[in-house]
Amino acid sequence: MKTAKIAVLSLLTAGLLFSVSFAAGGDVAKGKAMFNDATLNGAPGVNSCNSCHPDGKALEKAGAKGRKDWTNPGGTWLALEDANNVCVIMAVKGKALDPRSPEMMDLVAYIKSLAKK
Repeated sequence: MKTAKIAVLSLLTAGLLFSVSFAAGGDVAKGKAMFNDATLNGAPGVNSCNSCHPDGKALEKAGAKGRKDWTNPGGTWLALEDANNVCVIMAVKGKALDPRSPEMMDLVAYIKSLAKK
């Protein structure tokens, strides 16, 4: 019985670790769709991220590895998620995304993919 409990707990732990590491990467295609969505998180449908950054222009360095801070018109931020939310609030006029949400992970994945171009 004790061995069965250990086996079940081990499987659950492995499954949880796999799902968290898989989700942490984000989906670039979904992030790109969000980047182009003028109704992003409740926005009125006037601007999208793409309005200020056509095809990701001027964001190539934002996704660079080893980056320690991000600057936008709202200030300097220690996390890309925070810099994204400032743009969502100020430029797109939407509501901030949860920094740990799958949507934010997708948006971050897309922005990081721009560094590879």
